[in-house]
Amino acid sequence: MVIALMRPDIYTISMTRGILIAGNESALFAAIKAETAKRVERFATAVIPNRVSDPGQDKTTAPGEAQIPLLWNPGSPVSARTLIIAAENRLEHINEAILVCAPPSVRKRPGELASADIETMINDHIKGWFFLVKELTAIFKVRKTGTLALVCSEIDAGGGKDDTPDLLGPSVLASFRAFAQGLLAGSQDEPFQIMGFSGSAGDAFAAFIFKVMEEGGRRNSGKMHRFGKLSFFGR
Repeated sequence: MVIALMRPDIYTISMTRGILIAGNESALFAAIKAETAKRVERFATAVIPNRVSDPGQDKTTAPGEAQIPLLWNPGSPVSARTLIIAAENRLEHINEAILVCAPPSVRKRPGELASADIETMINDHIKGWFFLVKELTAIFKVRKTGTLALVCSEIDAGGGKDDTPDLLGPSVLASFRAFAQGLLAGSQDEPFQIMGFSGSAGDAFAAFIFKVMEEGGRRNSGKMHRFGKLSFFGR
């Protein structure tokens, strides 16, 4: 076994770290999974189902040997609780939860948006985070330890001047951003760590996330850690 962390308030042997990653399949989600696999033998993932009708969206990837895929219906509070129980049963405990917001784009004019897509984006990509964070913070508070990492990808609402703008993706991202800011602002009274991360997809960003989490301490908790020059978040 490899000693990964020296902090006394969490497990120090890399094989015993319980890590849950939640979010939709994206380049950023894949990079974080790859970085996680370097640190633990097993980790759990909860993927937001691809239920948006826009063509060309990423499909759920097949699980690797290290990945334990768990079912999650983000719009259901019961499913959030069931997910946490399942993750703890498979991992024995959750030390770190990494929530990745990299929403799919739906490049359609307002009149072209399907009502089902609007409801899906709100239920899966907005409500789901509230339900999941409620359950995670409850167990971290009881145990007086844990790390909640809120990871936000940078996306562009539109490409060239002739491209149809993405109306739903940036709206979802703005909601997640506001939610994260509220959690960070109130984190000083919590017995566990809450950290925010903002950056573009890539292996370097994923490595940066783990570097900050593993450094730990109050110095890093309650802050938005920006990777790269551009960010939707302010300090």
